Amino acid sequence: MAVKVIGAGLAGCEAAWQLAHAGIEVELYDMKPEKYSPAHKHPGLCELVCSNSLKAERVGSAAGMLKEEMARLGSLVVSCARETRVSAGGALAVDREAFSNAVTEKIKAEPLITIVSREVTEIPEGEVIIATGPLTSDKLAESIMKLCGDSLYFYDAAAPIVSYDSLDKERVFFASRYGRGEADYINCAFDKDEYTAFYNALINAGSVPLKQFETEHFSRDGFKVYEGCMPIEVLAKRGEDTMRFGPLKPVGITDPRTGRRPYAVVQLRAENSKGTLYNIVGFQTNLKFPEQKRVFSMIPGLANAEFVRYGVMHRNTYINSPTQLTPYFNMRQRESLFFAGQITGVEGYIESAASGIMAGINMSRRLAGKEYLLLPETTMIGALSRYISDETVANFQPMGCNMGILPELPERIKDKQQRYEALANRGLNELDKYLDEMK
Repeated sequence: MAVKVIGAGLAGCEAAWQLAHAGIEVELYDMKPEKYSPAHKHPGLCELVCSNSLKAERVGSAAGMLKEEMARLGSLVVSCARETRVSAGGALAVDREAFSNAVTEKIKAEPLITIVSREVTEIPEGEVIIATGPLTSDKLAESIMKLCGDSLYFYDAAAPIVSYDSLDKERVFFASRYGRGEADYINCAFDKDEYTAFYNALINAGSVPLKQFETEHFSRDGFKVYEGCMPIEVLAKRGEDTMRFGPLKPVGITDPRTGRRPYAVVQLRAENSKGTLYNIVGFQTNLKFPEQKRVFSMIPGLANAEFVRYGVMHRNTYINSPTQLTPYFNMRQRESLFFAGQITGVEGYIESAASGIMAGINMSRRLAGKEYLLLPETTMIGALSRYISDETVANFQPMGCNMGILPELPERIKDKQQRYEALANRGLNELDKYLDEMK
């Protein structure tokens, strides 16, 4: 019986390609041209809708490292992207239509893949990979919700994440309110002048305009307030002291530099078990990315912060994967059901494609009775696989590739470019060794 792959975007096509190359029949379901999502227009597979760039190509970058790992695993997406690339400096940018057509032609030419052009509204029985993306249709989402319960989200309301190494340790301090429990939070203390400057910059910063299909789901102040989340800039516009009585309240905190309570305080919470990434608590935002960098760098201690993920508020169907998925991308409660793409909580085109590769490989290994692949944690794919399945993550947010999720190097390298190159070289070397061993 053929494996059913639901969704023919980057993740679904990669999964189908890996399965076919393992000698397994695939039914690849695509609701186009019968039905289009609000963001899709081209009839071909693997349509890029948000940007024609697949991020940086240089191996000494997170995106470049990820694409090189994908290429070594036989990626269809990377191969077609390089065939249809257009000039874009150091980025791998493509002619979007030519790229989609190239993927479509190769998928159609593969005898073990059958494209089924219809919408899937229920999770099928048997061996299934769901790769329906951030705009999963309502009926299929209802079916997924029956399986996952309240662990399926429809909006990505996420705060920015910064790397711990980039924080100014002279300006921040660990403390918990009133000294209760362990000092799990990093605190960034404002005096009145710093807060006033920050407040004025925040309320005047530029926001991302919502798409039509998103505005239908948002209301009050331009946003539907779901799970108590509200854009920090919307909250700030309600009054200069609103944040000081909300997420920036200083009560129970003493600044060790002054021995007094700060005027306001921003708290950072660990995003992963290693403590290399920190979430800016309460800072869900719809500000443009350059504006986030400019304004949030005004927070004491964040002047030179490296933002590994900016805050977003947009339509995005995804699973609370740490409670549902293994690092092999299948469900803990139903091993024959795999998920791939942004619905797993990886964020971005190439990250989605990479998860599709792993879902396809591991489905094929399941059917062959072989051990699942879990790439070394020093690889970008291995780190992302662990991130989306880390049961210690209490407030899961989707994550794209970044060097902050990799284990630290044994030696300290101050130069950022040299450090990233060393991380990439280590990961690629360990990937090659791992793949040789698994053969």
